[in-house]
Amino acid sequence: MTKNETTLKRSLSLPLITFYGLGNILGAGIYVLIGKVAGEAGYFAPLAFFIASIIAAITAFTYAELSARYPVSAGEAVYLYEGFRNSNLSKFVGILIALAGIVSAAAIAHGFAGYLQVFVDIPAPLIISSILILLGVLTAWGISQSVAIAAAFTVIEILGLLLIIGIGADHLPEFTEVVATTHTRFSAIPWLGVMSGAFLAFYAYIGFEDMVNVAEEVKNPQRNMPMAILIAVIISTLLYGAVSIISVSVLSPEQLSASDAPLAAVYSEVTGEAPVLITVIGLFAVINGALIQIIMASRLLYGMAIRHWLPQPLAKISPRTRTPINSTIVVVVSMLFFALILPLVTLAELTSYIVLTVFALVNLALIKIKKQSPQPTGVSVFSIWIPRLGFVTTLLFLLNQLISNF
Repeated sequence: MTKNETTLKRSLSLPLITFYGLGNILGAGIYVLIGKVAGEAGYFAPLAFFIASIIAAITAFTYAELSARYPVSAGEAVYLYEGFRNSNLSKFVGILIALAGIVSAAAIAHGFAGYLQVFVDIPAPLIISSILILLGVLTAWGISQSVAIAAAFTVIEILGLLLIIGIGADHLPEFTEVVATTHTRFSAIPWLGVMSGAFLAFYAYIGFEDMVNVAEEVKNPQRNMPMAILIAVIISTLLYGAVSIISVSVLSPEQLSASDAPLAAVYSEVTGEAPVLITVIGLFAVINGALIQIIMASRLLYGMAIRHWLPQPLAKISPRTRTPINSTIVVVVSMLFFALILPLVTLAELTSYIVLTVFALVNLALIKIKKQSPQPTGVSVFSIWIPRLGFVTTLLFLLNQLISNF
C-alpha cells in the first residue's frame, strides 16, 4: 500500500469497542442457551456459567496480549503468521474465520426472518435479503456509525437481561433454599452435569475474538484493545451469572430445558403476560449479531488483502467513508448466497469447530511469540502459562465436541 492510498480511520473509543465486543458475546444465544445449560447442570447452572467464564477468560487474556502486540486488521491470521511464519497457514485460517462469520450471519438472518414473521406476514427470502443488504450499507457507511448503532443495540440487549434480573429478583430466596436443601456439601455437587453444562455455556462467551479484527480502527489500541476484551468478558460473566440464577429461581431446570425460549418463559411466569417485549429485544440481539459479523469479516478480508494474502481489490478503502468497500460487498453477497441457496445446518455446526481450532492455534502462536519476544516495548504481557492453559482447555473442548458429535 502506497502512502497516498486511503487507510482505515482510528475512530473507536474504549466504550465503543467494549460495547461492540459485548454485543457479539451476548448475541441472541443466552436467550436459548440458558435452558440447555439448566438441563445439564440443574440448579447449579450458575456454577456451570462461572466455570465456562474462567475457561473463556484464559483465551481472552491471550487475545488481549496479542491485540496489543499487533493492533491490526486480520487479527488471528496475523498472530499465526507472527508465531509460525507460515503464510499459507495464515491464509487458510483467515479464510476459515471469515467463512465462519459469513455462515453465522446467514444463519442469524434466517433466525431474524423467523422472529419477524411472528409479527408480519412477509416471505422469508425478502426479509433475509433486505436485512443483509441494509446492514451491508450501514457497515459501508462508516465504522463510527456502524459500531455506534451496534453499541446502541447492545444496550437494548443488556436492558433485556436486566429486565429479567429485575422482575425475577423476588424469587431469589427460592433458589438459595433449593440449593441448600438439595446439596449441602461440596462433594455432593453433581459435577458431571455441571461440567457438561459448562461445555455448553462456553459457547455463550464466544465473540470476544472478533474484536481484534477492528483493532486498526481503535484509538490507542495498545491500551484500549486489551481493556475492551477483558471488560467485555467480565460484564458478560456478571450478566450470565445473574440471569442464570434468576432463571432457575423462577422455573425448574426441567421447565427451562423443555422451553425453546426459556427467558421468554421466565418473563411470562413472573409477569403473567405474553413475552412480546422479550421477543422484540431478541430481534435487536439477532440484528446486532449479523451487523457485527459483517464488520468483522470485511475487516478480516481487508487485512489479509493488504498483506497480499488475498486479491488486492479487497484492500480498497473508500476515500469518503474510510471503510473497506469491496470487502464489505463480497461479505454481504456471500452471506446472501449462503442464506438463500445453501442449507445451513451442517455449515453452522462447523463454526464451533473452526472457532475452537483457531483458539488452540492462537494460544500456541502466543507461546512461540513470547519465547521470541518476551517483553515488547509499550505492551503489557501475561505469564506464558496463560496461553499454555488456553491451548490445553480449548483442545479439550474441541475433543469433547468431536466425541459428542461422533
